[in-house]
Amino acid sequence: MAAVSPDKPAVIMASSGRVVTYRELEEESNRLAHLFRAAGLTAGDHVAFMLDNHPLFLAIAWAAHRSGLYYTAIGSRLKTDELAYIVDNCGARVFISCAALADVATSVAGMTPGVELRLMLDGVAPGFGSYEEAVASQPVTPIADECQGADMLYSSGTTGRPKGVKPALSRAPLDRPWPLVQLIRLLFAPSADSVYLSPAPLYHAAPLRYCMSFQRLGATLVVMERFDPEQALALIEKYGVTHAQWVPTMFIKMLRLPEQVRTRYDLSSLVCAIHAAAPCPVPVKERMIEWWGPIIHEYYAGTEGNGFLYAGPEDWPAHRGTVGRPLLGSVHVCDEEGDELPPREQGTVYFSDGPGFVYHGDEERTKASRDPLGRGWTTLGDIGYLDEEGFLYLTDRRSYTIISGGVNIYPQEVENLLALHPKVADAAVFGVPDEEMGEQVKAVVQPLSMDLAGPALESELIGYCRSRLAAYKCPKSVDFREELPRHPTGKLYKRLLRDEYWPAAP
Repeated sequence: MAAVSPDKPAVIMASSGRVVTYRELEEESNRLAHLFRAAGLTAGDHVAFMLDNHPLFLAIAWAAHRSGLYYTAIGSRLKTDELAYIVDNCGARVFISCAALADVATSVAGMTPGVELRLMLDGVAPGFGSYEEAVASQPVTPIADECQGADMLYSSGTTGRPKGVKPALSRAPLDRPWPLVQLIRLLFAPSADSVYLSPAPLYHAAPLRYCMSFQRLGATLVVMERFDPEQALALIEKYGVTHAQWVPTMFIKMLRLPEQVRTRYDLSSLVCAIHAAAPCPVPVKERMIEWWGPIIHEYYAGTEGNGFLYAGPEDWPAHRGTVGRPLLGSVHVCDEEGDELPPREQGTVYFSDGPGFVYHGDEERTKASRDPLGRGWTTLGDIGYLDEEGFLYLTDRRSYTIISGGVNIYPQEVENLLALHPKVADAAVFGVPDEEMGEQVKAVVQPLSMDLAGPALESELIGYCRSRLAAYKCPKSVDFREELPRHPTGKLYKRLLRDEYWPAAP
């Protein structure tokens, strides 16, 4: 696109309005690629960067990609120990951050001895050189040995220490489209005229990979520095957004806007709304379809890339609640022994016949992701069931299953119900110790206002659940928090809440 339409916006930052053209994207990524080579990095080496949604985020990713490197984008909310673990574990030789994150970026210097070059955007800090000065003298033309690299991203750590997913490097020519680009073309029909809205943090797998794929097709990206429900609607109208990707919590926040706000904006340009990352409560998706029309596409996949399920606008009404059926790989639902279960019976979801993966430097968790019978099937740790037509329905994470009196309870069902209560902003449900039953169901709720928190709302929410679900599934008690520990992509750090209620191991 840089050769055809060099002045076309490649990135528009939503709040600041800063534009990065395709010419600037090309030249910036080339300069940094040359710097990588000057620093001694060759194809297969590793770089890491920790940034908010920065105007040059994607230029840095493209520089690593076109240099044949592994690149790890790191969440900007991590603390020192978490950041140091990822930078050290991935084997990064170069680490890039920005002045806004200097405090935590500089704090890991002594814990990441493998890093040879540290660069900082928008300023400098102890141990970091100026990114802008370092790349300024580098050529804007491509390096001589361009080839495709790959991201090596880490799970968000919702169930333990983050796991790095290391794919094989293709080292293919840069102009060869990768499989995700071809899948996006097939399902969502974008073109160089498309405008793609990205409301989520770019360091997460789906935003990063989809943004790079849409740029590979020549589209313009509108990147939100952080999600705001009304601003997202305003951006669709302002820029004529055609495609956007969301998570269910964003749908809920947009639906909770006053009707006069929701109807204020012209959304007619939007032809494809994509959602993933977590199952969407059925009533929420029904309301979104009623509002936006039959343009909502859903997929289920993971950072691991071992499978891809899809439910288009024509699929979901006939299979309400599904996350799709396989387009990449095959899907199986198995019991604890690894035997396949018939339709409608819940078990662990496994993929076969898709790409393999390993968790970098973690043989134990790699092994735990394989099926018990040694067929090479892999799981992301989700519980679900298949219907008679092969559509998958997710019920929860395997690690969050509550076993009370020998009965399995899946918290997601209760969380989805609580999320729809008019006084609830967010909710988490998990098991806590119970001397008689082993575990009992606990809910931790973020109310719309902490002024509402207290015994009256607790009683109301328990009654609300009991009027809609079997009693054994419902919370026995409710605690209230000003905010739940939720990843910006919508994933809940339930482990952090759950650990507060369980005694530490002796």
